[in-house]
Amino acid sequence: MPANLKTLVVPRKIPHILCTGYLCTKEGSDSLKTLAGDVHIERRNFDENLNYPEQKVVTIGQFKMGLTRGHQATPWGQASSALLQRRLDVDILILGHARMTEAFEHETAFYINPGSAAGAHNALETNVILPSLLMDIKASTVVLIVYGFYLLEESEKKKKERFQRKKS
Repeated sequence: MPANLKTLVVPRKIPHILCTGYLCTKEGSDSLKTLAGDVHIERRNFDENLNYPEQKVVTIGQFKMGLTRGHQATPWGQASSALLQRRLDVDILILGHARMTEAFEHETAFYINPGSAAGAHNALETNVILPSLLMDIKASTVVLIVYGFYLLEESEKKKKERFQRKKS
């Protein structure tokens, strides 16, 4: 975890954790539960706990958020992700699987791919990023803050993305 993020991630300071799986063991999920009282985990291939759902919809503030494995949106990209977002009927779709960190707005939704916190290989990226993402939700605005440690550069970077919910 990047050093500049460690001061923010203290027990019970963050109200919600949304995790796209690959915790694998009970110890992994237990460690998240020490940080936040409201932890949502989506299941992956190697997770011991088979009770985690493969998809989950969570409402936080004014936003409906979907957690899902990105392999369900094929081919990877905006069009396939948009189909999945509409099927789940969410404002924000958080997709795992691609192992690359990205956030983008498409039509009326916001899409987040958290990447791999463990630095898993990605054939599309040469500079592997160990990301940690925070969402600051206030009324109809989400600010996504991506803290990343770039392995090749051995440096930390911080980037912000803003999503404003459009009223329909």
